[in-house]
Amino acid sequence: MKYKRTFKIKLIACFGMLLMTSSFLTSCEDVLDIEDINNYDPDQLWNDENLANAYMANLYPMFGNWDIGRDSYSQQLTGIRFYPDMITISNGNFKYWDYDRIRLINQAIEDVQNGTLTQEVKNQILGQAYFMRAYIYFEMIKYHGGVPYITKPQDRYNDDLYVARNSTKESFNLLAEDIDRAISLLPERIDRASNDYGKIDGNFALAFKAKVSLYKASPQFNPSNPWSNSYWEEAYTINKKAYEQLSSQGYALTEDYSDIFLEERGPEVVFAVINTYPNKTANWDAGARPGSESRGPASVTPTWEFVKEFPMLDGKKYNDPTGNYFKTDDELLSSYWSDRDPRFSKSIVWNGKVYEVSGKSGKRQYTALGVAHELDDFGVNPKAAVNSTNLDRYSGFFILKASRLSYTQAEVQQYDVDYVLMRFAEVMINYAETANETGRLGEAMDILRAIRERAGIEPGVDGNYGIVATNQEEMREAILHERNIEFSFEGHRFWDLRRLRMLDRLDNKTKSGVEAIAINQDGTEMPIGEARDKADDYELVETDFKYSVLQVPFSGVKVSSVPESYYFFPIQQEILDRNTKLEQNVGWGGTFNPTLED
Repeated sequence: MKYKRTFKIKLIACFGMLLMTSSFLTSCEDVLDIEDINNYDPDQLWNDENLANAYMANLYPMFGNWDIGRDSYSQQLTGIRFYPDMITISNGNFKYWDYDRIRLINQAIEDVQNGTLTQEVKNQILGQAYFMRAYIYFEMIKYHGGVPYITKPQDRYNDDLYVARNSTKESFNLLAEDIDRAISLLPERIDRASNDYGKIDGNFALAFKAKVSLYKASPQFNPSNPWSNSYWEEAYTINKKAYEQLSSQGYALTEDYSDIFLEERGPEVVFAVINTYPNKTANWDAGARPGSESRGPASVTPTWEFVKEFPMLDGKKYNDPTGNYFKTDDELLSSYWSDRDPRFSKSIVWNGKVYEVSGKSGKRQYTALGVAHELDDFGVNPKAAVNSTNLDRYSGFFILKASRLSYTQAEVQQYDVDYVLMRFAEVMINYAETANETGRLGEAMDILRAIRERAGIEPGVDGNYGIVATNQEEMREAILHERNIEFSFEGHRFWDLRRLRMLDRLDNKTKSGVEAIAINQDGTEMPIGEARDKADDYELVETDFKYSVLQVPFSGVKVSSVPESYYFFPIQQEILDRNTKLEQNVGWGGTFNPTLED
């Protein structure tokens, strides 16, 4: 069967080469250039191992790449992304309906079985394809609830394209079948030194199955019985298996939190998207760095609200009176950098911090208006005699996490650090969450202790690293808080709050930054010229400034609007118009129940 849609694609066939791996070859003699996918010959493609592998490689971009702004939909980063009516039936915001890739995957599953490739190669391709199909369907279910779970390539001339939605329960069950098929066909583990590194293996598939089960049990899909439904026990079994299987094969937490991403192919990586300059790069450093060290202003910056979320060095909140490092709100503002969870200094750049970027030994980063570079400053100090242009995008902080400081300013767009889509810490915390929700608090605590021990938090007299959780509710909050810190800027926070039906923690909220103004030892403000001269020589440290909180952005929409209807997003109206058998979700003018409940 030929494809029945126009889709431009170039398949590069080189012996032993996949587009997404580090073994990319720049010189190839055999190139199949398909300008119209309607007209290529599947007999040629699926009888040639190199072309078949290249076809599959062209599907791997579905796993994404580094995105500096993923957590701007939470309180971690600046920007009010959820304004009133940001999501509607008619617009394209938060819609995921990727039947283009589903069609390509279904075609691969059908055609490869009819080709003359060896069974071993067929199994490798089928394993990847079944996983990819499950991965895409999970994203659609996560957004919208049950969807038409199509498993055959659709021919618009001969097939019935007007397919109704499967129930959410049916969709989850079909998805699980696809993952199980994938696991049965994929190699259990692809060695980090293998030329196939970067392809899906059985361990990633199992870890992903465990994550899917966590969603299936979650309050998002079980609103009337969020914490004691039968799916939690199922999720616990799968997540424990994933944790134990990967642990037995050497997966572990990277020793230093700073090295998780920068030391590629480390023990914590479960699945990574391979980046290799100049063939494939990402924009992380270009969007994270202060503008004076990049090719333009930073794209997003950490908020003051998130800075306050980081625990102290003893693992307790800054305002916990039982903590060894207790601080009032005013005390925290004047010394927020001191005695914190070590992940704070490894994730965030602040005013006066040593920031030896671009090979500049001893460099300190400044944000004070009139003192810092105009692409770095933040504030409204009238004595600076200049207006900041960054008040709608900055906060007085920058992202350090995953930044490769060795790049010079001219090199930031060459960022080719592998994008880690799943790491072992996520496998661990997913397991901890399911353990807690099934009454196994001890197992959950063991996982949190391990995470915090790696972070460098003090163990305390009780050896619990500041965690106080004597019941299921307290442990649930402890796990959620640990996710927020451990996976900062990795795009987890909004989706975690959504699946737990806690979007009220984002609704009607504002965001803030911190302005720094240089001061003398007696507390009076230092003349701007003097402060600038000292900053040029990196003489000013954090305590040479006073600090105040400013709401951001300075103009425009300042308050987030995240209604309850966002627990499931609507199907776009133009999709409904093309298929009269599709029902719209309840809450968006339709009758379809996107939960698992009858």
